[in-house]
Parts: sequence; C-alpha cells; structure tokens
Amino acid sequence: INHRGAEFKAILKDVTAKVQQFYGTQNDVLFYTCSGTGGLEAAVVNTLSPGDKAVMVEIGVFGKRAMTIASTYGVNVVPYKVPWGQAADPAVLRDLLKQHPDTKAVWLTHNETSTGVTNPMPELVEAIKAESEALILVDSVSGMAALPLPVDELGLDVVVSGSQKAWMIPPGLATLSVSAKAWAASEQATIPRYYWDFTAMRKAAKEGSTAFTPAV
Repeated sequence: INHRGAEFKAILKDVTAKVQQFYGTQNDVLFYTCSGTGGLEAAVVNTLSPGDKAVMVEIGVFGKRAMTIASTYGVNVVPYKVPWGQAADPAVLRDLLKQHPDTKAVWLTHNETSTGVTNPMPELVEAIKAESEALILVDSVSGMAALPLPVDELGLDVVVSGSQKAWMIPPGLATLSVSAKAWAASEQATIPRYYWDFTAMRKAAKEGSTAFTPAV
C-alpha cells in the first residue's frame, strides 16, 4: 500500500474513528510507528519542560521505565513507589499531591504488564482532581482494548497504547489520545522533540497522512 496514497488515507480515517471508540474519546488520536515505550516518551516530551515536577506512580517495570524517561529529560520526578504486585492507593496519592501543590503532571499505569496489576483508575483520577490541576498522563499499553478506560469521562490528558498487547496485532504501533489541555501544555513545553512532535503528527493526520513513514 502506498503510504501517501488514497488507500492508506481511507484506512487511516477509518481506523482513527474506531480507535476513538475504544478510547471513549473525541480527542485527537495520533499513530506512531514505534513500540509502546516510544509512546511513553512522546507523552513526556510533548507536555513537560526540564524542571517541571511530575508525580509518577510506579507499580512495576513500566512505571519505573516511565520515571527513567522523564528523568532523562530533566523532569523533576516525585516517585510514588508501590510494592510490586499491589495497586496504588488513592489516599496516598492524594496526600502526596497535597505535599507537592506545584505538580505539573501525574503519571499513572493503567495495567502494569510486568505484574498484571490493574490500578483503580477512577479512584486515582478522583484523588488527583481533588488536589491538583495537573495533567494526567496514562500508560495503557497493556490495558486499552482489554479493560474499560473511558478517556473523556475520566478526563485523561494523554493515554498511550501499544499494538502488541490487547489489540493482538503485530508490534510496532503506538496510539496516543491527546486532550485540549494536553495540546495547550504542548505549546509551552520546552523539551526538544522532532520525531515525537504532536503538532507535526496532528498536521499530517488532518491531511490523511503521518508526519513520517508509517509501517503500513
């Protein structure tokens, strides 16, 4: 298939609408040719700046990876480490946000691949919104399409999924939903990005294409 041709353009339009249904969102959905980890990096670099404070919840390997990505780009990570095999406690998260009122973003893992533990997302989101105006960034690489995660209903700002988990298709594709609040944050974020740039991807999507060569 010509990835700049009419056939691909039609597929992209159709798939975008269907992925929005899975996400339960009217937000923009972007498609990156990369692993889920690439999607996690895209979420960080488009919404945060060096020195920004992010409360990041770790319940396993991939929560830890997200913290490493953020730290690599100079984000001021405030860790909430939960013993692996357990889910995060909304009350603990709320107390942590009270201690850090300048938090710019909160990172949550929907379902932790390494342990199989699913976080209580509605309760965690409720705790965040009770204490903070922070962005809510979510790793749903192994959750989306297997577990309910109504993005717009919960008010999630960036949600990342990967093709090789519950979608049950070959690896190498990440999908991200981006809220209006996240788009506003991306205009202020100063972490350098090129391949991961949300703006370039949205511009291409409006033309029925991708910013760079996709793996069709």
